[in-house]
Amino acid sequence: MRTAVSLSAIALAFAALTPVSAQAARNPAPEPAVTMPTDPDGIGGLAKETVSYGKHRLQKMDVWWTPDGMERPGVFIIHGGWWSSGDKKSMTRIARSYADLGYTVFNINYRLSTQAAWPAQRTDALAAIATARRNADRWAFDADNYVVAGFSAGGHIAAAVGTFGNGVQGLKGVVGLSPIISPLRAYTDGAAAVEPAKVRLRKSAIRLAGGCHPKGKCSRTWASMEVAWHASRRDAPMLTVHAKDEFVPPAQSELLKESLGKLGVPVKTITMPGKSHSTALYREPGVAERVQAWIYDRIG
Repeated sequence: MRTAVSLSAIALAFAALTPVSAQAARNPAPEPAVTMPTDPDGIGGLAKETVSYGKHRLQKMDVWWTPDGMERPGVFIIHGGWWSSGDKKSMTRIARSYADLGYTVFNINYRLSTQAAWPAQRTDALAAIATARRNADRWAFDADNYVVAGFSAGGHIAAAVGTFGNGVQGLKGVVGLSPIISPLRAYTDGAAAVEPAKVRLRKSAIRLAGGCHPKGKCSRTWASMEVAWHASRRDAPMLTVHAKDEFVPPAQSELLKESLGKLGVPVKTITMPGKSHSTALYREPGVAERVQAWIYDRIG
């Protein structure tokens, strides 16, 4: 397999990134519809287009690739926003940094909890991956060699993809920046919290579950939202990063590390000082480098 990703490229790209504070299978996505031209703004060597992977207006993704005939590993990026807000546009800078490293990059939008309850968000991520794999030649993408990286609520979706079924074909790793591994833990922590972010996270988890609390008719939905409960031996290795004192605590990832560890699936957790969350945490000194190095070890 020919790729153009190197550790030296990782170092150069990081230097340029300066801080700026089987449901899918039942509903196959349509072939992608191009809505943006390639190579916007004259970006040297890279091409970009926005494609639809479903019929809903939010079922779209930006694709960045290098049209030089070389087959490249893929990086899927999932934005955060309490499951109810946010947009792929906020991840453009990070997506571009991975495209500059030589990866084919898929920066996805998904239905928000205001439009559809769980598991719509996981279904959308899986549908985006399926669309990318079906059209791998179009984007010089190695369909059997990719990672998924999510931020905050997007980290929950990414991790849920990682523990979906008995492994997802071609998925070699999952990265979560401040990932919410356990909405149930967030629900409990937010009940007695005085910190506004923890209270908001509890309310966001309830909204994600369709407005229901964990007991009663919504118990199955809440169970489906718990990433660690779905661990299996063929799941992809995971890397998670938290700040020690942020409102999504490192203890969230310890739950995943324990469940996957028992099955022999590697989980690496990094705890940074401070309170930075999600993309702000990613931009803390050294974090992007460590994430990029881990991805390189997984997919080259």
